[in-house]
Amino acid sequence: MGRIVVISTGGTIASRWQGSGFAADADGSEVMATAPLPEGITVEVVDLFSVNSPRLTTAHQLTLLRTVHEVLADPGVDGIVVTHGTDTLEESAFLVDLHHHDARSVVFTGSQRPMGTADGDGPENLYDALLTAATTRGLGVLVAFAGRVHAARGTVKTQAVALDAFADPSKELLGKIGFGKVAILRTPQRPAPLALPAMPELPPRVDVVVHHADGDAVLLNAAVAAGARGVVLVGTGAGNATPEIVDAVKAAVGRGVLVALTTRVMAGPVTEIYTHGGAVDLVAAGAVPAGTLRAGQARIAVLSALLASGEVDEQVRILREVLGAPRSVLVGA
Repeated sequence: MGRIVVISTGGTIASRWQGSGFAADADGSEVMATAPLPEGITVEVVDLFSVNSPRLTTAHQLTLLRTVHEVLADPGVDGIVVTHGTDTLEESAFLVDLHHHDARSVVFTGSQRPMGTADGDGPENLYDALLTAATTRGLGVLVAFAGRVHAARGTVKTQAVALDAFADPSKELLGKIGFGKVAILRTPQRPAPLALPAMPELPPRVDVVVHHADGDAVLLNAAVAAGARGVVLVGTGAGNATPEIVDAVKAAVGRGVLVALTTRVMAGPVTEIYTHGGAVDLVAAGAVPAGTLRAGQARIAVLSALLASGEVDEQVRILREVLGAPRSVLVGA
């Protein structure tokens, strides 16, 4: 069915016991040796790095992004699988998706249980990801996990340790995998892809600030004072905070800081309903509503907008396009 390149980055799927806990230390060839190959597929392995995904930096993620583009420059490659830790998989997958302009699929997968365990889920997830990469086209970046296929955009880790770890709480399932076949149930909507960014010597700082009862503007102001060029405000409800935080957002935006507004609620969009510090006022102060994207992916959207341009107005335009209704939809092969 095709030639698939597996890019190995570590995570639980590459983890072994270290005496006090598990950590990634296996290379891609060792990970591949745990799983059978779908019939007709040949695999090549790129060992990019092997780390627990909470340790990933923007530099790691940009290296992964550039590696994906370099691999797809070979027309003989039929698809890519990225093995990745589950903690930050949703962020890396979304970053690659925002810059993915190729019909060939890039499929992220991982595991919830370490390699070598009798009940490990890594081999099945890897088999499914290979099958998905070889048989799908025009869907952007995907996540194959626990017999399900998810679009990168909107998909988050919803289970800390259970095997069915990922879902998009705001949308219907994209596809299912079983009996050697991949069934795609809908076509994801995606904005026009961004150009591949340069590798900055020092990536822009983008912080996440969560609102809560009794919350004030101290942490948001501290992020700006620490040099944040972007901030994601995680509001309550449909994207709400307080008048004091509205003032802090307005001041940050006035200094050229990009501010995105999301919510700590599991599902549903940020919606301008409430004033007195609610989303009505926050958006008026310059925060860009993130729709149904949650904090991790909203942060990636802000980061990508900052990397795409040095002009604040252009950064805001790009951020609105990435977070809002897509200008165009990529479909087909």
